[in-house]
Amino acid sequence: MLNRVILIGRLTKDPELRYIQNGTAVATFTLAVGRKFKREETDFIPIVVWAKQAENCANYLNKGSLVAIDGRIQVRSYDNQEGQRRWVTEAVAEDVRFIGKPAASRGSTPDYADKTSKKEIDDNWSDLGREVTMDNIDLVDQHEDEDIPF
Repeated sequence: MLNRVILIGRLTKDPELRYIQNGTAVATFTLAVGRKFKREETDFIPIVVWAKQAENCANYLNKGSLVAIDGRIQVRSYDNQEGQRRWVTEAVAEDVRFIGKPAASRGSTPDYADKTSKKEIDDNWSDLGREVTMDNIDLVDQHEDEDIPF
């Protein structure tokens, strides 16, 4: 069996960061992901990110940031304050890629830019990911027959 999800979309608001009792970071945000049916529609997918990646998301992403996540779908339940059972379906991101330009490239200055030049930010950001369009996205590796070891 396989439980894997890959999503590309934009954050609907800044990530929320908290720490659980053992000190592990967890960030949550909602990703707006477009899909075509009879017309363009948008799904709003709850995303959960753990540990160091959660801290990175909270520090470097904000509302409108374009990201790609690779992870799994999780369904869990809890009892609310009225004692009613509630079910939640969410994507747990195992890998988060920052694929849009940082805020500094769009004209505003992010918190981490006060000690760094715009060129340094752009150069470092390009190491994290590149702008993704349908023309340059490569979802399947293309290999020549000579590259395959068997």
